[in-house]
Amino acid sequence: MKIIGVSLLMTGCLMGLSLGIDILQGADVFQALYKAVNPFRVMEVVELFVLFFLLFLFFAESAYIFMKKRKGKEGE
Repeated sequence: MKIIGVSLLMTGCLMGLSLGIDILQGADVFQALYKAVNPFRVMEVVELFVLFFLLFLFFAESAYIFMKKRKGKEGE
């Protein structure tokens, strides 16, 4: 769970930094958000499939490790 938490925290901080820099350069909030999510809007279907598949593998592995550790603590 720490891995997922750190990953989400880093993603949020980097998105916030990107939005903050865009706003300081004179863009309004909607333009800054558009610039932040634009790379995902131009992806093709196969690229989106690979992205979601890799995200699924990441979360599935994290959940498996969490459950394995939790089961080991219950057995003690």
